[in-house]
Amino acid sequence: MASLIAKPAASGLLPRQIGTVTLSEETPGAITALMPYAGQTRATSTALKTAHGLNFPGPNRSTRGENITACWSGMDQAFLIGGAPDPALAATAALVDQTDAWAVLRLEGKDAAATLARLTPLDLRSAVFKRGHTARSLIGHMSVLITRTGAQGFTILIFRSMAATAVHELETAMTGIAARAALET
Repeated sequence: MASLIAKPAASGLLPRQIGTVTLSEETPGAITALMPYAGQTRATSTALKTAHGLNFPGPNRSTRGENITACWSGMDQAFLIGGAPDPALAATAALVDQTDAWAVLRLEGKDAAATLARLTPLDLRSAVFKRGHTARSLIGHMSVLITRTGAQGFTILIFRSMAATAVHELETAMTGIAARAALET
C-alpha cells in the first residue's frame, strides 16, 4: 500500500529571493470559506467578533485578529485564514473547509508591488491599495486573491493546482525587476 505524505503546494520551489523581493509559502492552520446565510451578515460579524476578535470584512477588505485573518473573497463571503472557525459560527453562516484547495504565497520586499504590477491589472500603489485591502484578480491567466499586508508585503491565495505556475510567473517578474534595477545603477 502506498504511503502518502502531505506536502506544501510549492514544496521544493520556495523560498526564493531575487533582487529586493522574497517569495515564500505560508502554511496557515486552516482556510475556511465563511458565507453568511441570507440576512445573517451582521449576526455572523457579531459571532466572528465574539469567537475570534475580528469583524466580517467589507468588500475588498480584510480584518486581522491575533492569529487569524478574515479576507473578503466575494459577494457576502470571506475566507477565515489561520485557524479553525469556532463552531458557533455555523448558526449564522455556512462554513466550508478550503485548506487543501489553496496555496498561500507571500511576496515581500522593496520591489514587491512592482513585481506584482507586471502580472495583475490592479493598481497596487500604496495610496490606492492600502494595508488590509484585498482584491480578487489575476496573475497572468490565474485567479488569485491578493491582500496587502504591509508597506512592502502581499499575501497571494491561489488555487493549489496553479501554485507551481504562479511561482514561475512571479520568479520571472522578480528577475525582470531585478535586472532593470541593475541596469539603473
